[in-house]
Amino acid sequence: MYREKQIMEEWKKQLAVEFNCTTEDFCKEENVITVAKDNPGRRIYTRQRSFFSMVTLGSNAVISADERIHEWLRQWSGEKKGFWLFEHHHLMELEGELQKYGKRLWQSHHMFLPKTEICEPRIDFEIKWFGEEAIMKLYGREEFSNALCEKYIPERPDVLAVGAMEGDTILGLAGCSADTKLFWQIGIDVLPKYRGQGIGTKLVQILKNEVFRRGAIPFYGTSLSNLYSWNIAFHCGFYPAWVEIETAEG
Repeated sequence: MYREKQIMEEWKKQLAVEFNCTTEDFCKEENVITVAKDNPGRRIYTRQRSFFSMVTLGSNAVISADERIHEWLRQWSGEKKGFWLFEHHHLMELEGELQKYGKRLWQSHHMFLPKTEICEPRIDFEIKWFGEEAIMKLYGREEFSNALCEKYIPERPDVLAVGAMEGDTILGLAGCSADTKLFWQIGIDVLPKYRGQGIGTKLVQILKNEVFRRGAIPFYGTSLSNLYSWNIAFHCGFYPAWVEIETAEG
């Protein structure tokens, strides 16, 4: 079983690959700017080489970017605390600079790592496990767009899901994609009619425990304003660990 400190150290190694930096860079007081590079072993959410991405673990910011905007970024980040760079007024300044290169800010990801205790929830509904072959039959169903990827993606395949069932009807589904060999990301969807009954929390807890049993590390992400999803994360033993933001074509 992993220890929480060990999980964080492993995650810093993963981020170091993606932001082309060292694990020590995340512990510095000053902000760090590196050259964007598609290093082997990174999480692959887009085939486009990243023009700009930024992450904070709560203190400084590490920025990976095209060298053409490094000088501007040094002036922009300046003496600011890294975590403040994610505030709206600073991001608006950044957006203006990115648009000069045909880019725009895309999603910000508020991400969670797990506490390691295994707590088995009391289940008052039927559950069903779905392996990779069974998951293939669920693609295209909009009601499970958070639990599963849009389609099969070889770089981060959906490897496992668990559903709350009423006969053959799936009331809620928690799924996880192997974003790396070690880190599996959990997502959850519950049909509107069945929300507020604890189904989502219990499914995520069940799946989190099973991911640990399989030797991987579960993690969880949500948007800033999705309080329903934040509460599920907290109730299932996840804690806020990092925030990252990226760009898309403008």
